[in-house]
Amino acid sequence: MRHYRRLVCLAYLTLPADRGRHARVTAAHAAVQRSLPLLGGGGPTGAAEPTEPADDGYPAARVRVLRAALRRPRFGGPALPRVWGLRLFTPPGDPDAELDARLAELTAEARAGFAVQALDGLDAPAAAEVLAWAGAETPVASARAGAELLALIGGLDHVAGDLPPGYDACSVHLRPGDLLRRRRRTVLLVAATLAAALTATVVPALNPPDTQGSSALATTAAPPERRADDLWRQTARLGLGVWPARGDRLDDAPLLERAAAAWRRAAPGTPGVSAEPGSTATGPAGSTQLLYAGRVDGASTVLLTDGRSLARYTEDGGAPALALGPAEDSDVTAGAAVALHRGPGGTRYLLAPWVAAAATRQLDRPDNAERPLGVVAGVTDPVPGAPTAGCAGPVLQLRSDPVVAEQHAFLLADLGGLTPAHLTWTPPPDPAAPARPPREAVGTQALRRWAAGACEVPEARPGVRQLNLWEFADQALPQNAGELAWVCLRADHWDGSGSAAAVALPPGGARTVRLGRAEGRACSRYAQDTVAQYRWRAPNGTEFLLVAASRRIARLTVTTAGRRVDQPAPATRTLALDNPGPGPATVEATTATGARLRPIG
Repeated sequence: MRHYRRLVCLAYLTLPADRGRHARVTAAHAAVQRSLPLLGGGGPTGAAEPTEPADDGYPAARVRVLRAALRRPRFGGPALPRVWGLRLFTPPGDPDAELDARLAELTAEARAGFAVQALDGLDAPAAAEVLAWAGAETPVASARAGAELLALIGGLDHVAGDLPPGYDACSVHLRPGDLLRRRRRTVLLVAATLAAALTATVVPALNPPDTQGSSALATTAAPPERRADDLWRQTARLGLGVWPARGDRLDDAPLLERAAAAWRRAAPGTPGVSAEPGSTATGPAGSTQLLYAGRVDGASTVLLTDGRSLARYTEDGGAPALALGPAEDSDVTAGAAVALHRGPGGTRYLLAPWVAAAATRQLDRPDNAERPLGVVAGVTDPVPGAPTAGCAGPVLQLRSDPVVAEQHAFLLADLGGLTPAHLTWTPPPDPAAPARPPREAVGTQALRRWAAGACEVPEARPGVRQLNLWEFADQALPQNAGELAWVCLRADHWDGSGSAAAVALPPGGARTVRLGRAEGRACSRYAQDTVAQYRWRAPNGTEFLLVAASRRIARLTVTTAGRRVDQPAPATRTLALDNPGPGPATVEATTATGARLRPIG
């Protein structure tokens, strides 16, 4: 408790600034209060987590607070403290505004690295150690980024009693909320309650159900927020949260209220309400933002988001429909398009304001050029085709505005949900270079690999955020039969879960072979080691057992019915054993650190 103020300020600096100072203040206090040990032992559950310092003093409390702040707490959720009728804010000044702008350019982990160095006086190596305890994915790089910002601004006085006013979340100013809007909402609520009671007791039989959801007795709430048209040009973080409101019915208050009321009333089993995997059929978590309201191919359509979910409300002659999908942590690619309306002529999409050009691409014809796609006021022309079971597509090829990134093109595959999945490609390893991260799948080799593997993805359904094709090895086949590509296809969901499939891509357009599938983190950035096996028959009829592994595999062990091979992995990380004999083969790979793994699935 002696360090409560400092811990709150650490959380405040780490939390994203795009939710406003009131939300940051309450979220910072909530992060600290949830992290305090109970009955003098461990974390908030009474037992120390294995990934924190053994000491239960300030160092352990600091780790728990940073861990809570890095987990992106849900602003406005049920956690205490809660504030009604007042808004809290730290008094901003010109230096604080400049620092806020620079902090907004950093990742959450880099902001945490800045905070522990600025407030606790740690050097970069010590800060990296704290970040590692807190679960940061890149502690060293984040601590370095925080140190660079600290040096750039000339440092902060890290004495707890003299924190910059704009970042002392324990010394705040108060102001009332919107009193006029609160009064209007109170009057409307009382009137609606009286009218509902009168209607329920006097004329229930005279008022049949309103199939359009336009009952005047629907609960009235604050209208959805709208973002400025050019906000995306002024922020360092892109996503659905900076989309402007578009459409030709933005001022149709009854339509907007019907859409908002339908979302508020959403519950599991509600007729006309569907929820994609990763989302739930419940009302919005907080305030909503309007993305679109207009007529699309004769259907009245409203698109809303609360930062965690996406809601599409449609009135198309029959009963209204509400589709819900995940949208948390949308970004420049995962928040670049939303399926606005599906019809016989194809699907129309609403594109992000930073998309400068749009086209369609046939994924199974990689050598064909993309076809330009018409866009009017952010809405595309209908894209022919429909998602095919088990395959990625139809595919959009979008290009970002130079304000965002120069020469940045990327692919999105429609899997039948509200948001298309981002297609990426990880090229084969280069022994002379570090491991390569996923990149946009718009190059020649990437398109050819995706043409072969598009129907081998582990999941092709709504709720998938990204599909990555990792070409972890290439193998020259015996008897000069060409080159076999070993790939791992990964599907990442919006909620962080996912699945992977190992696939062999033979040369010459031969049929691809799925070798195994697994749930979990296989082939993700947290599990970058893999091995696979494939029985292949050469043109002359000889059978081979082919084995391939990723770049960090140091040893391969193969056991068949009649032989055993246990040897250091070749430079290519591939083996070809002729005449392996009948029966199953056992393959095991060992990394340089001694970790052992088996083929996927």
